[in-house]
Amino acid sequence: MPGPTRSRFLVVAVATLLAAPFLCAEDGGIVEHSTPSPSYILVGFVGGFVRHDNPHQGPVLFAQRAQRNLPKNSYVHVFENRHRRTAYKTIVHLLDSNHDGRLSDDEKEQARIILFGHSWGASATVLLARELNRIGIPVLLTVQVDSVAKPWQHDGVIPKNVAAAVNFYQPHGFIHGRAHIAAADGSKTQILGNYRFDYHQGPVKCQGTSWFDRTFTPDHMQSDCDPHLWSQIDNLVLQRMEPEPGTVAAIPMQ
Repeated sequence: MPGPTRSRFLVVAVATLLAAPFLCAEDGGIVEHSTPSPSYILVGFVGGFVRHDNPHQGPVLFAQRAQRNLPKNSYVHVFENRHRRTAYKTIVHLLDSNHDGRLSDDEKEQARIILFGHSWGASATVLLARELNRIGIPVLLTVQVDSVAKPWQHDGVIPKNVAAAVNFYQPHGFIHGRAHIAAADGSKTQILGNYRFDYHQGPVKCQGTSWFDRTFTPDHMQSDCDPHLWSQIDNLVLQRMEPEPGTVAAIPMQ
């Protein structure tokens, strides 16, 4: 074998050996090995113009606690509410276990998704659930905290791919949350409750808040940092991890 030809042969052989652990034969072709989908996918959204990693925000603190309680191969991430499309693409990518660029029925059935958010972020959870519904991806739970929809959004009707949904709100101030959510299909989605919190009767102290929030939206701000409210969400998410077959447990409110 001539020198140049032998060199090219060696390069191809080495490249093939390096790639071998990641390839397998299937139906006469070469495909990538499958990687398991996360046990659970938790995606949250912060409200307003808040950064996704703001350490004083309710969704961020909740995500940190969830990360410690969920199985290690779970995916937990908080996005800015304007990055809903990125969240959607992330979920689809995580579920595409064989990396072929499309989701099979089996891959969709593996989905264990929980969506949560505050204010504009709560509205984003419903919009994301609706987008997942269009391609047949189920959602275990949506959690809305003082949900505020932008003018072109509709956050009051939960799509049929969501197994359970819950809404927490407070009624006071210039900005206050939606008081009622309903199911698009009551046979598919259980509304666990529309729970009212009143910070005129029981105010809570928040840290790291802005002068604007303290002055103009104090009640809405408190719904974001209320430890009692978010502890209810902690408990509810733990319930979603091991639901009884064919049932959805209601959240025990204290």
